[in-house]
Amino acid sequence: MTPEHPRSLFSRLPFWALQLIGWFGFLMVHFLTGMAHGQHSSYLSVSISSAIGGAIVTWPLHLLYQRIWPLPPRQLIAIAAPAFLAIVAAMSIIYAASIQNYCPDECRPASFLGYVAYSGFTAYVILSWSALWFGIRNGRALAVARERELAAQAQANLAQLKMLRYQLNPHFLFNTLNAIATLVLEGANDTAERMLGALSRFLRYTLDQEPQQKVPLQRELEVLDLYLRIEKMRFEERLIMDIQIDPQAERALVPGLILQPLIENAIKYAVATSEQPCRIGIGARINGEWLELELIDEGPGSPHFAPGAPEPNGVGLRNTRERLATVYGARQRMTVENRAEGGTRVRLTLPLELSP
Repeated sequence: MTPEHPRSLFSRLPFWALQLIGWFGFLMVHFLTGMAHGQHSSYLSVSISSAIGGAIVTWPLHLLYQRIWPLPPRQLIAIAAPAFLAIVAAMSIIYAASIQNYCPDECRPASFLGYVAYSGFTAYVILSWSALWFGIRNGRALAVARERELAAQAQANLAQLKMLRYQLNPHFLFNTLNAIATLVLEGANDTAERMLGALSRFLRYTLDQEPQQKVPLQRELEVLDLYLRIEKMRFEERLIMDIQIDPQAERALVPGLILQPLIENAIKYAVATSEQPCRIGIGARINGEWLELELIDEGPGSPHFAPGAPEPNGVGLRNTRERLATVYGARQRMTVENRAEGGTRVRLTLPLELSP
């Protein structure tokens, strides 16, 4: 998906529209300046002729610039300079002819030097026109390059999100299929069938859900319930879930399946290693402009989460950090720590976005 970015007015207008606007402005300035210097009212015809002539003679200059603008500066100047001088000469001739045809004798230049002076003014106008042409063209080229860069970055981010998502699915799928196979061998076919049904619904959601798409927290918890049903069949009474969600936080948007790898991690290191019932808690609340998510378990904790310890390199935690960084940049925070009363606490602080 290519990002949409607002462009300036000049970057959107076609060349002919800019020509009309620019040369109409030239007409007004040309006429008003002449009147301020005591010219006859017939000078309006001279201004109109000069503006129309300028619009016409700069059209081939536009076509030339289109072909040569990517060239190195020296080559560009070598080609453009003769064309520039020819355009200045053409506009000077148009001015002289208009003066002769439309203005009375007393309003014409007193000597040839007056026409030469006007040629200098014409050179300034065409030079300004050329500067604007290259400025607008380069600005458009930079805008296109920037859009391509942003589109490439967006595609890279999307590819990274998909990679992180697909890294998790095989791990979870292996564990679940292994549990289903064990149930079949033990003759618990009904339980295996229910687990397989829950697995199919969960995997269907993971395939349909775009990695970059955000979903309401309530929807995230509904999908998470499918996953927890599977794990509940595996661990039965050893897995106790405690979900406490602030009703206002249910509409908050979160990246799809952002909690699943954290739950899977807690089950792996807390529930699976314990012979006793183990509680896993999920909490969510709104704090100002932030959504705060918390996941706790009653497992043994880990020395990796002690203050000053190096950051753990597990797939679930690492991928969650990378997904959050990809989606939110620096506007997010994830902390993992041992609880004083035992177990682990994971906190996610995300920018608050509410679904309609």
